[in-house]
Amino acid sequence: MVSLRAYWRFLVVLKGFFPLLFAWARDRKRFLLFGRSRSVDSETRVRRAEALLETLLTLGPTFIKLGQLLSTRPDILPPEYVDVLASLQDEVPPADWAEAKEVLEDELGPVEETFDEFDSEAISGASLGQVYRAVHDGEQVAVKVRRPGIVPLVNADLKVLRWSLPVIVFFVNESSSFSLSNLAEEFSKTIRQEMDYGRERAMLEEISENFADNDDIRIPDTHEGASGESVLTMEYLPGTKINDIDELDAKGIDRTELATRLQRIYLQMIIDDGVFHADPHPGNLAVDDEGAVIFYDFGMSGRVDPYIQEKIVEFYVAIAEQDTDAILDALVEMGTLSPEADREVMGRVMELAIQDARGEDIEQYRVQQIIEQVEGTIYEFPLRLPRNLALVLRVATVVEGVCVTLDPEFDFISVATDYLTEQGYREQTARRIASDAADQAQETAGALVSVPPKLDRVLDGIEEESLTVNINVEDGDDVFRDLAKRLILGIFVAAGVLSAALIYAFGQDWRVSAGILAVTAPLVLALWRSFRRKQRSIRATPQFTRQNMRKRERK
Repeated sequence: MVSLRAYWRFLVVLKGFFPLLFAWARDRKRFLLFGRSRSVDSETRVRRAEALLETLLTLGPTFIKLGQLLSTRPDILPPEYVDVLASLQDEVPPADWAEAKEVLEDELGPVEETFDEFDSEAISGASLGQVYRAVHDGEQVAVKVRRPGIVPLVNADLKVLRWSLPVIVFFVNESSSFSLSNLAEEFSKTIRQEMDYGRERAMLEEISENFADNDDIRIPDTHEGASGESVLTMEYLPGTKINDIDELDAKGIDRTELATRLQRIYLQMIIDDGVFHADPHPGNLAVDDEGAVIFYDFGMSGRVDPYIQEKIVEFYVAIAEQDTDAILDALVEMGTLSPEADREVMGRVMELAIQDARGEDIEQYRVQQIIEQVEGTIYEFPLRLPRNLALVLRVATVVEGVCVTLDPEFDFISVATDYLTEQGYREQTARRIASDAADQAQETAGALVSVPPKLDRVLDGIEEESLTVNINVEDGDDVFRDLAKRLILGIFVAAGVLSAALIYAFGQDWRVSAGILAVTAPLVLALWRSFRRKQRSIRATPQFTRQNMRKRERK
């Protein structure tokens, strides 16, 4: 049944995306099969991005989630597409109560036996679930129920995406296809995690435990006895929407302090704890009467490994100190920028980004402007942005947008710098750099002693014509074998085409020429496929992590 549904969905999806695919194909070759490429201006990209947005909305829940994922991937789409898709809100009219009740009772049993009271009118609806108010064990709760029929629909759509990916890769440019190659697997994992309310409850409880002693943040408690894989029951925490400026002012809440508090909460999640709430749009953030920030919906959440945490710290420190070389080093080491990128050009981009972001006060600039400049540049290079790092990038920009809404003069970098200084990260980074420099100096000093005698022996060997050089070439990826294969195939193809041309030119039977070309055709195909083979890449193993630095300090 899933397969039949997937086949039909494939045709529907292909129909929806065909105009865009056709336009992208003509950008590469004006007449599809031949001709020069076309130059596309920013306004055209915006129009196409809006058309893509409409297509995603038409195709339903799975593709709405896909659009949200793509809005975090500047390595796949140009900045205009990222900006348009960033506005994609996951708001869908809730399903009928009778269908939702069936999902609820399949998980927990009869509603009347599980809950003291239950309001069948949903208070919010999204593509994967909807929320109801109820009373459980005498406490007001919010009950999140997975959307009826969403699992088979998502499974069918994931099949469609796997089938569609080779078609889409054929139409996009090389840098985008580099990142698209793993997108289907990544998206499949992401959306299945969001449909698993057991995982969401575990992430919510872990983050809540990390802030157990912090009164600046409120995270709803969960009710284990009324929760499962498709239902999540949480404490009901009402509050003022975080972007409702008039209501916040009426309650006397200091908006600058609120923005600072929100920023510091996310810095702790990402840099200290390594687990974070990844969907901080205003619909998921509220403020209680005491000014504490209330967090909703932990379906989109992520983890940051220690190595990436360290590089994020280095990135923030480098921006604060306007060190463009250190900024580029951090981007390369995080895997967001190709090591082959032109550092001189990228350095100029970063300098301009910092200058543009400074404003009148040389000490004030915003990280979002810098990230936008980086996004617009990294799209031109072949790279793959790791999922959780993409989520961190999205969190940084969305949170900064919320903070600027609260306070137009909010200085993101100043708050981040103060936090890093208070937590000792700037001192750790400086100490590590000094240690690296000392190690390098020691190695250099040792080389000054050991190199001259070795060099003297080499020069003696050259003078006596007795110098022997042994070279070992490691070819783990069979590069030489591929080159030999291409050379042999090329010789046979050239010989076949030349033979057919000579026989035809000298008036021989054209069928002989056609036969030679028919025999040569498989060789042409084999030669073409050999050039399509992707080479493996090498990733360096990190030498330092924040945990390692702290261990060194304790020794």
